[in-house]
Amino acid sequence: MSVITNIEDLRVLAQKRVPRMFYDYADSGSWTESTYHANTSDFAQMKFRQRVAVNMENRTLKTKMVGQDVHMPVAIAPTGLTGMQHADGEILAARAAEKFGIPFTLSTMSICSIEDIAAHTSKPFWFQLYVMKDRPFIERLIERAKAAKCSALVLTLDLQILGQRHKDLKNGLSAPPKLTIANILNMMTKPRWCMGMLGTPRRNFGNIVGHASDVSDMSSLSSWTSQQFDLALSWKDVEWIKRCWGGKLIIKGIMDAEDARLAVESGADAIIVSNHGGRQLDGALSSIAALPSIVAAVGEQIEVHMDGGIRSGQDVIKALALGAKGTYIGRSFLYGLGAMGEEGVTKCLKIIENELDLTMAFCGLTDVKKVDQHILIPGTY
Repeated sequence: MSVITNIEDLRVLAQKRVPRMFYDYADSGSWTESTYHANTSDFAQMKFRQRVAVNMENRTLKTKMVGQDVHMPVAIAPTGLTGMQHADGEILAARAAEKFGIPFTLSTMSICSIEDIAAHTSKPFWFQLYVMKDRPFIERLIERAKAAKCSALVLTLDLQILGQRHKDLKNGLSAPPKLTIANILNMMTKPRWCMGMLGTPRRNFGNIVGHASDVSDMSSLSSWTSQQFDLALSWKDVEWIKRCWGGKLIIKGIMDAEDARLAVESGADAIIVSNHGGRQLDGALSSIAALPSIVAAVGEQIEVHMDGGIRSGQDVIKALALGAKGTYIGRSFLYGLGAMGEEGVTKCLKIIENELDLTMAFCGLTDVKKVDQHILIPGTY
């Protein structure tokens, strides 16, 4: 194996080691994938002001996200089916994040359960919630997150319906995978993945199976979505969840300034500017393009975070320059996980940390909390 120096190296290795249906699930968008690609390409248009003869000693990336000390302003984003990228994937990623000193967010649609993560970590993690029609199930999920001592609830609002993801449809995505001839042949080329899966009992939606009532079909994410995701979701539901939870509430999926203002009114502690990784509304703005107007609208009233398209520490600092107080990585850590398990997630975090640190220094700063738009060339953002 060649020396891994960037996130793209991890992606290439993950593609070799993860079965096609699960690699494609992580590395794809909806419809034409225009928003998915814009999430990364819009970062590339932004240019830095390089400074010289500035004291670069004693640099620090330490800051806070929703009042929690973090080693750098990066959190692990909630991603569904993480445990299908690598056996026990959520546990491995949570351990890597804890050791590194950043937040890990567990998805409702994870393979490993809330209890699994709590049993394998020693510090509080965050839990991401989808609102479903079965409100007693939602209440039980919130209580389970409280029992696990989760320190923040991340409420995702942009998945009442599922964007059409062509690769998932063509691959017949399911968890556990359907044993079709095509899938069996593909999995036979991924022996490391197969051995890992044979060694774990965690192969289904751990937060749902055995916990939700009247679940008739857990064979795919799509069937669960069509049965239970609540089309009638409203801001009153957000306020209800805030009351049930009682702790730090982060709202994910904000792409519009008016929705950001409504999030403030609902009692949220932070919002995440996010288009769900380009997996929902194709043709929407990239997250980084939507960020400045949202920061301008509510940035003094609420903590604004950003998710989508981050593949480097340079992307992180660009988001901070445009007003984000924290960022999230989804695909980047999934590439590391699929490539090398827990070691790969740690490698991903070290790559991003190094790129963020060096770029900050080249821009003439030593404290990540002082990053602002002055590190960027006007007209490129």
